[in-house]
Amino acid sequence: MILAKLPPDEKKRLSALENLKLFNTKPEQNFDNITKLASFICNMPVSLITLLGEKKQWFKSKVGTDLCETDKDISFCSHAILHPKELMEVKDSRKDLRFVDNPLSTDPITPFIFYAGMPLIASNGAALGTLCVMDTKPNSLNNKQKEALKALAKQVESLFELHQKNLNLEKTRKKLKTSNGQLKEFAGTVSHDMKMPLANIIITVDMLKAKYIDKLDPQGLQYLDYLKQSSFKLSNYVTGILNHYESDTISESLNEDFDIHDLLEQIIDLLNINDDCVINLPENNTILNCNRAALEQIFLNLLANSLKYNNNKEIVIDVTCTSDDKFYYFTVSDNGIGIPQDKQEDIFRLFTVLVETDRSGNRGNGIGLSTVKKLVTTLGGIISVNSEVNKGTTFCFSIKQVI
Repeated sequence: MILAKLPPDEKKRLSALENLKLFNTKPEQNFDNITKLASFICNMPVSLITLLGEKKQWFKSKVGTDLCETDKDISFCSHAILHPKELMEVKDSRKDLRFVDNPLSTDPITPFIFYAGMPLIASNGAALGTLCVMDTKPNSLNNKQKEALKALAKQVESLFELHQKNLNLEKTRKKLKTSNGQLKEFAGTVSHDMKMPLANIIITVDMLKAKYIDKLDPQGLQYLDYLKQSSFKLSNYVTGILNHYESDTISESLNEDFDIHDLLEQIIDLLNINDDCVINLPENNTILNCNRAALEQIFLNLLANSLKYNNNKEIVIDVTCTSDDKFYYFTVSDNGIGIPQDKQEDIFRLFTVLVETDRSGNRGNGIGLSTVKKLVTTLGGIISVNSEVNKGTTFCFSIKQVI
């Protein structure tokens, strides 16, 4: 028996094998299908997908043997990978100097006499192992069988590549999750820290106007009004950021039973509407079982938008609620200013602002609808918008029922 030499790129080969993270993993159907096909096409009792480590040969997939691994020193595949682009065929291992007295060839019960293996190449060009077929007696492959074995080996390589991409995607996902968590924590901390100074500025402005109103000229009073308005605007912006990042916590709230009318009436009270407004509640007072806190936040944003972006003397808002055995369905329609057709896909993007000022002359921050979509998606639903300029807007969204 002759021990195989180490490939010239052994370090690179072992590094690629380590990065692939397949050694000693559970069986997978995609790999098993290939070994079954190789055994069938080549008419061989044994078929293996082997991975060659530093000291062990391990079988990712196997047909026709109970072995899971062998020492690398007695591996046929360790010879095959020395010629990565060639299929190695050994018709009778007992007559090949490399395998004479090899324990695999001389096993008294299931000797491996015939061997044909095609090296499996990693993306960096190194051979990680082989797709091989074996027999307990002398044998050979015809040309068509050899071509088929080579083609199947390419499929194994494609599975390796797909597995590596999935690993990379998972690493990226974890990094993004960590970064997003840090960003969320930073935004929350900064936002909370900003609210108190902003409140102090607003209070101080009121105190200055009350105490020094006789000493300030109209321009000075106007400057104070600008300062107060800017502080309110920034405070609303900070509140929007907090609501957006805290929506993850809201979406984790427990489901509860409640009726839609009660929920909407409480939201309407919170909005403290001063304009001439009619809000038509759903015809049927449906009892819902879902995340009330999240649904409240969704309706609060949608109804607030219907109030703010409306230039009619009388604001009219219609809310509907229906359901089937899987979802709750809601709509919020208004007679507001509408949204241009070419802008309707943009409104759910964070910080997207389409209108300079709302009904009260304030500029939006582009956070509310992004938060709405985030909550709806988290609750297993979808949201869409249908709108016509100067005629109104309808938001339709669903929430998955928890059965």
